[in-house]
Amino acid sequence: MTAFQFSVLFIGALLLTTLAKLWLARRHLAYVAAHRAEVPQAFCEKIDLAAHQKAADYTSAKTRFGMLAALLDMVLLLVFTVCGGIQSIADSLQHALASPMAQGVSVIVSVLVLSSLLEAPFDLYRTFVIEARFGFNKMTLALYLADALKSMLLGAVIGLPLLFGVLWLMDRMGTNWWLYVWGVWVIFNLLLLFLYPSFIAPLFNKFQALQDETLRARIEALLKKCGFTASGLFVMDGSKRSSHGNAYFTGFGKTKRIVFFDTLLARLTPNEVEAVLAHELGHFKRRHVVKRIALTFAASLAFLWLLAQLMQAEWFYAGLGVTSQSTALALLLFFMVLPVFSFLLHPLMAAYSRKHEFEADAYAAQQTDARDLSSALVKMYQDNAATLTPDPLYSTFYDSHPPALVRINKLQTL
Repeated sequence: MTAFQFSVLFIGALLLTTLAKLWLARRHLAYVAAHRAEVPQAFCEKIDLAAHQKAADYTSAKTRFGMLAALLDMVLLLVFTVCGGIQSIADSLQHALASPMAQGVSVIVSVLVLSSLLEAPFDLYRTFVIEARFGFNKMTLALYLADALKSMLLGAVIGLPLLFGVLWLMDRMGTNWWLYVWGVWVIFNLLLLFLYPSFIAPLFNKFQALQDETLRARIEALLKKCGFTASGLFVMDGSKRSSHGNAYFTGFGKTKRIVFFDTLLARLTPNEVEAVLAHELGHFKRRHVVKRIALTFAASLAFLWLLAQLMQAEWFYAGLGVTSQSTALALLLFFMVLPVFSFLLHPLMAAYSRKHEFEADAYAAQQTDARDLSSALVKMYQDNAATLTPDPLYSTFYDSHPPALVRINKLQTL
């Protein structure tokens, strides 16, 4: 393949991917608008028309904004690659730093920082306009900036040593470097799973032990019944940033902990909390977490092998607007353009995730009353303004959870 052919292939794939995203979004907007005037019959006794229309309007606002974001992503990617943006940054840093390793790290960090700065206005608009308009945002500008600063410092402390290590292995380990890098990547991610609950998450939120003794006793009884052990039951101050509610497991091995958003506990009954927890337990009992981790590690191994092949090809660099070849530039280019060529995998990944959600629902129905999970989900759909009527094709590409109507109907059969 020549550099020109790869440029044409890349630009064509990028345009087609962006057009597909815009087309799917337009379908979604039309479908939601067509069903805005009437609550689906299965929900008409639990969700009023005003809440249904709020969800439709919220979904439409996010979808339109997503269309703008897709266009921005396309423009930025073109500017950085075929228009020579990355090469210009590399040239400007070439004489400022003597070490090739330091040059490579600096180029990658510069591109990431510049991308974040260019995307910051969009993120601010999403948070302080869209989320605020629909009553979800509780974050102040000071808190937003503090979170951004913490994230940047945390990324530097954790990410820079990892990046230096990866580039060193790519330079020193010969043709099989990708195996060594993969091993480091696996260890790094497993280590993060252990450290996140106790050291990283508390940097952003406060976690307090569940104080409701009655609810705690019920939850502990459910955990014992399911044969599950956790290091603690915690309530997170999610209301500090948003009125959205959720619950999740975090950690790995002995560091596993159960976390409830304070907004969720304020909304659900004890029976519904148990049902939601049973659903989350279902993910662990059906080994969904382990399966997803294994799938992620397998995919990363395949991608690193592919990178090892591409970084030897001159057309890969030249076709993406880079005239100088290095391991750092190969790494940067590969992971910037990978989403363009993997977009068609979205339906497969979403279907795999939805399969797990159905299995977790089924497990919850075995341990608790399925009607409690159904009513809890209805409240969560309402509180999060999640549309009850997504476009089926759009949902196939993007939704990791089954559509509301399909999921509730399935629960009713259980």
